Amino acid sequence: MDKPTLVILAAGMGSRYGGLKQMDAFTPEGDSIIDFSLYDALQSGFGKFVFIIRKSFEKEFKTIFNKKLDGKAEVEYVFQELENVPEKYRNPDRVKPWGTGHALLMAKTVVTENFAIINADDFYGREAFKVMAKALMETDKTSFNFKTMAYLLKNTVSDHGYVSRGECEVSAKGYLMGVTERTHIEKIDGRLMRKDDHGDLIPIDEDTVVSMNFFGFTPRCFDFAENLLIDFLEKNHADLKAEFYLPTIVNEILKSGEGTVEVLKSNAKWFGVTYKEDKDVVEKAIQDLKAAHVYPKNLWAS
Repeated sequence: MDKPTLVILAAGMGSRYGGLKQMDAFTPEGDSIIDFSLYDALQSGFGKFVFIIRKSFEKEFKTIFNKKLDGKAEVEYVFQELENVPEKYRNPDRVKPWGTGHALLMAKTVVTENFAIINADDFYGREAFKVMAKALMETDKTSFNFKTMAYLLKNTVSDHGYVSRGECEVSAKGYLMGVTERTHIEKIDGRLMRKDDHGDLIPIDEDTVVSMNFFGFTPRCFDFAENLLIDFLEKNHADLKAEFYLPTIVNEILKSGEGTVEVLKSNAKWFGVTYKEDKDVVEKAIQDLKAAHVYPKNLWAS
């Protein structure tokens, strides 16, 4: 049975964080959040890693991660750049990347096995990787049977500003019925609020099930994604802020009736950084995990 691949979304610009948070260190040993995802994925049965990055930090990524993963797993690097769309859709005024759905397609040439995709700056927890790896290894790679890891909204927000989350509608049988991208969710006076289509803040339930871009796919998803991206670019290429999101692909798969998305759950604790002020919380959480011997002091010592 093929070991699944882990695809890491690491091409973001970190505008709200104030820098490349995917490379930032969160321990005295110099560990980034990606280090823990890689370590947990290896422990859980993943056999290959694909980093989706920008050309501008290729050298830095390879210097760091090739050494750590040498002899442990296959490693590939692919690049998400603004020009990685058909020429007629390129806009010289655009600065913002085309989004997570576009990033996914950059991995098509190097991913031929079942795979999970994650954000570089989110800490998902080992149990989440174990649950996902097992599900992917039990899935026929020619099928349209996909997965997503679920989290509760209240466990995924920042105390320091707004976040974006995919709000999930889940059936009684535990399958995804749809994802709505909420681009502004904020804690105000202890209550969780989101912006509606008019930009007004309205309440959102703290127990809302959300996606943290931890999806499990077979290679068949690329066929859907390619056609959808062209349709998106046709309609939105002139909009400098328009983004093609992963949940858009998932929703279209569900609408087509050809695929299913099983909602996986784990007791793993998620945490992440959107703002610089989130860093202290993450550092403390990781310090506690190392103190409890969930992780060795030096992840890559051997």
